[in-house]
Amino acid sequence: MGILIGNIDCDQGEDHLAVRVLIVDDHKIMLDAISAYLEREPDIEVAGHAENGRDALRFTEELLPDVVLMDLMMPELNGIEATRQIVSQFPESKVLIFSGHVEKRLLVEALKAGAKGFTMKSCVSGSELITAIRAVAADEIFFSQPITEAILAEFMNQQEDDILVGSSLLSPREREILQLIAEGKNAKEIAFVLNLSFKTVNAHRQNIMKKLKLGGIAELTRYAIHEGIIE
Repeated sequence: MGILIGNIDCDQGEDHLAVRVLIVDDHKIMLDAISAYLEREPDIEVAGHAENGRDALRFTEELLPDVVLMDLMMPELNGIEATRQIVSQFPESKVLIFSGHVEKRLLVEALKAGAKGFTMKSCVSGSELITAIRAVAADEIFFSQPITEAILAEFMNQQEDDILVGSSLLSPREREILQLIAEGKNAKEIAFVLNLSFKTVNAHRQNIMKKLKLGGIAELTRYAIHEGIIE
């Protein structure tokens, strides 16, 4: 059972437009399973699939879905960074996190990034997922029951100074580059992916290490793993 904050009109009359959903997950089996389930609902349309955060941005721009069903841990651009950019660039597309990762820190970061809801792969029922999608499409907020207390406790107990640390010191571009570095890409490869110059990528890398007070690629990688930027 989930927690729905706000009121949602459950009337699914003939004039009701289908909710268009973009599913983002780096596991094809999960993509296919979710897609097959959602397509049985007359008021939900699967607009497309994406297997990483960068494709999620591209497909959101192309398809303008009502809801982006977003996994957290993905290659190239993780779900939190993808959420942050989607919310900024395409505010009409609402993001619903659908993940097996339930660390309180990741929940907080997802909410700070602008996600409208959070459901868990490990315990979410099909009906709960449908309810969550409809709620988020209606601009409501939805949380799966098992994580509601964790979210509230984190916001109530953490001081602002404790929240504004670590990767929050980095700009969105620096967070993108940090993830790509941690995934093993060199400066030339990063420059190609992000359409930047080699010199610009190196400058960003130096700024990242300076801000985080880290001394090399190995330390950056360990930091990215510790912060949940990559698995």
